[in-house]
Amino acid sequence: MTDPSSPRPLIVRIRNFIGDVVLGVPALERLERSGYALHLVGKPWARSLLEAYGWPVTRYPKAFAERRSLLAQIAQPLRANDPTFSHRVNAVTFATSFSSALDMRFAGLKPFGYAVEGRSFLLAKSAPIVYGEHALDSYWRLTSALLNDSTANPPAAQLKVSDNANEAALAALQAVGVGPGYIVLVPFAGGTFEKLDKKWPHFAKLAERLAATGRDLVMAPGPDEMDIARAIAPQAKLLPKLDLGPYCAVLRDAALTIANDTGPGHMAASVGGRLLSVLGPTKIEQWGPRGPHVTVVQSYPEWPSVDAVAGAASPLLNA
Repeated sequence: MTDPSSPRPLIVRIRNFIGDVVLGVPALERLERSGYALHLVGKPWARSLLEAYGWPVTRYPKAFAERRSLLAQIAQPLRANDPTFSHRVNAVTFATSFSSALDMRFAGLKPFGYAVEGRSFLLAKSAPIVYGEHALDSYWRLTSALLNDSTANPPAAQLKVSDNANEAALAALQAVGVGPGYIVLVPFAGGTFEKLDKKWPHFAKLAERLAATGRDLVMAPGPDEMDIARAIAPQAKLLPKLDLGPYCAVLRDAALTIANDTGPGHMAASVGGRLLSVLGPTKIEQWGPRGPHVTVVQSYPEWPSVDAVAGAASPLLNA
């Protein structure tokens, strides 16, 4: 017989973008505190990003049949070990797509999520969405509806970093000779915002100015971003193939991170790093980074100038 005080297993579909996963961490922590044992499905990079929490993360396939099969496989031992599993909400989808609810329903689960995309009939229970609110608040609101708890949302995520990630970050920095007081540049950004480019176009000029300060410039490009990184800042020290957990530690310990509207910006903010977020068309009230040491420079359609960004960076570096 299952111990009634033991955590109840809950399958959670996390989002496909780094920033969304970071902003969803307070909601995930809340579910765990409320007595759920989380079993996450999402992108494989989430394992490293969330390593400090110990939550199992299973890679979510692309094909519908594979997704349905995977969810059923995850659920089988959970159902066998928890007699209540099949009689309650046993899955949550942070994703708002129709397919995320369809996957869970066809896998025999009883999912909970926002009532959007005409998918309410697939959900065992649902909650009304509030369009335009900040993503962190939206994920928190979803768990509020599930838990029937109106506790106020936190102002920001506080992402934990594992000991393994700390050690890997230190080794990566030492391997390329990075000294204290380094600056991390994040000129990359996946996708667009409402079909508009999110990448600030003046990183190369800024890198020249920052290099003149004598500080090490650091970038952690993905496999398809190496050439871009070298072109933007040939003087930068690169940390290729850096997993997201160690990357969080690098961002936390930097003198300053300067980033576009992109996942590593949210990572830096959530681990308490000093972040200068350079934004163009992004709706800051919905997707802006949140953290204790976040500064935002934003303008559009004319992007912030190099002078504006360098001027904002200077006092942060001298703090």
